[in-house]
Amino acid sequence: MKKYRFIAGLTVLCTVLSSCGVYKKYQSQTDVPETVFGAADSLSQLQSESSIADISWREFFRDPILRDLIDSALVRNTDMQAARITVEQAQASLKAAKLAYLPSLSLSPQASISSTMNTSGTLSGASYSYSVPLSLDWNIGISGSVTVNKRKAKAVLAQAEASRDATQANLIATVAQEYFLLLLLDKQMKILMETDSLWELSLETEKALWENGQAYSTAVNQMESSNINVKMQIIETQRAILSAENYMCKLLLITPQPIERGEWGSYELPERYSTGVPATLLQNRPDIKAADQSLAEAFYNTALARAAFFPSFSLSGLLGWTNNGGIIADPGALLLQAAAALTQPIFACGKLKAGLKIAKLNQQDKLNDYVQTVIDAGNQVNECLADCQVAREKDELYKRQVEVLHSAYDGTHELMNSGKASYIEVLTAQESLLSAQLNEAENLYNGALSLISLYIALGGATN
Repeated sequence: MKKYRFIAGLTVLCTVLSSCGVYKKYQSQTDVPETVFGAADSLSQLQSESSIADISWREFFRDPILRDLIDSALVRNTDMQAARITVEQAQASLKAAKLAYLPSLSLSPQASISSTMNTSGTLSGASYSYSVPLSLDWNIGISGSVTVNKRKAKAVLAQAEASRDATQANLIATVAQEYFLLLLLDKQMKILMETDSLWELSLETEKALWENGQAYSTAVNQMESSNINVKMQIIETQRAILSAENYMCKLLLITPQPIERGEWGSYELPERYSTGVPATLLQNRPDIKAADQSLAEAFYNTALARAAFFPSFSLSGLLGWTNNGGIIADPGALLLQAAAALTQPIFACGKLKAGLKIAKLNQQDKLNDYVQTVIDAGNQVNECLADCQVAREKDELYKRQVEVLHSAYDGTHELMNSGKASYIEVLTAQESLLSAQLNEAENLYNGALSLISLYIALGGATN
């Protein structure tokens, strides 16, 4: 009786000791510095009630054609399929970790036949034997390793889900960027085609002046050279459109073909949402979620390394039938066996201490990675907000510049027709107008990209 009490007391003591720090649950990191976005004046509305980070991409991207392209990419894209497979693998691992609480059962029937040779050199009668055991093994896990492994599997699954969300968000952003690039190239092509028509008229006018002795041939040559330059830009833009369409087809996992799209327009945020950025919304970012869960995995690896110092307790049993000798039809005898084992590490050549130290250092490294990820996220949001502000301010200036240069071009062209302006003045006016028009379109594109980047930087919803 005393022996059983000693064993029971030892088991309870080991359980209490092993639970110290092993069963402790990881506390998710939630502290984000209030100044994570910087102290710029443009960031004064950080505590607004609603933000673009709260809305679905379907509401953020209101172009129906773009929505269809994104839907197609989310279904077809190989990166997204790989991310989904990774999540399913992590789910399978978590399911296995949960089932580790249960004992394992196995059935391993065996049969044999044997005979011996007697002194006369003849074989004796065959002897048949068989056994049909049902074995049970159960690792009680008094050190908490089973629970820790389950929590670790949950952290790995959360990392996989965050990685999938990051892949989806990046894919949405890439498709949107390529779509707006196509709209920009279409806009530039339209500007170049209109410019080509206007410059051909200027060239015809200069030729007529030359034929009437009112201009030099060099003026005609300069005009024609500028017109040829515009035609070359048209060819280059056509090639850029083809390249952008091919890349979009690659994202959609389809063969090269023209991509349907709308017309260029100013892209703005949905009216009922602001660009307010509560600092806590950084928790929506998949990379921060992944960094947090990576830290959780390291935390549980440390717990497992600590649990290795404590004993492990297992139960095993065997139940079945056996028959040694006789005929196989004999039902045989009942086979029953049970055993319990308690294993306490005493000396492992320093491997356990080294493993714990390495796990702690890795946990500290993951904590540093998490802090760096938060700082990088704040910096990215700061940059995106600044880019949005710059694009918005430059837009009005570009519109005014185009308006002024258009008037200057019309006036200079009229002066040239009356012989009061040289071809150089006309060329300068033409090239300045074309440059301003292209810059205006590119600024609108940059503004759209800034909004997309801000949405992704805030970990915008991927539903």
